[in-house]
Amino acid sequence: METTQIKIGGMSCQGCVKNIQGVLMALPGVQSAVVSLEAEMADVAFDAAQLDRAALVGAIEDAGFDAS
Repeated sequence: METTQIKIGGMSCQGCVKNIQGVLMALPGVQSAVVSLEAEMADVAFDAAQLDRAALVGAIEDAGFDAS
């Protein structure tokens, strides 16, 4: 299991946080996703054999947020 932090822009409320967490948790290989509105960050634990960091960033961007 690998962990990564992803900077997220464009969140304005707890609804955004729940949306991003749901998007990340729906990806195969994601074990946990904790999103902080205040820190504008996501801490994600995932199986690198199933997906990579770029896939996580892409999923967040596809949901309408900025991610890096």
